[in-house]
Amino acid sequence: MKIEDRLVNNVTILDVSGKITIGEGSIEVRNKVRSLLEAGKKDILLNLGDVSYVDSSGIGELVSCYTTVTNQGGQLKLLNLTKKMQELLAITKLLTVFDTYNDEGAALSSYQ
Repeated sequence: MKIEDRLVNNVTILDVSGKITIGEGSIEVRNKVRSLLEAGKKDILLNLGDVSYVDSSGIGELVSCYTTVTNQGGQLKLLNLTKKMQELLAITKLLTVFDTYNDEGAALSSYQ
């Protein structure tokens, strides 16, 4: 798993690729989000277009990150969900929790 970050209009975009699974993948996401929050960067956009697989632990970690960011006054949104991930979030009713986007420009303009 690989995470690259870039800053656009005060929003940190995390381009995630690989698998978000129990162990390494979910811990990497958690650590990256926490380090951004510690640096005062509270608006985070997770670009998941290159994520090939997410297990239940990975989904749990996304929810945990969402809660942590929200509790600190920030916003965590999801970009470029794969069809499989969209189905998984729909089944678990988490699509109603996350703001999701297919277009980076639209996602960026949603941050106030």
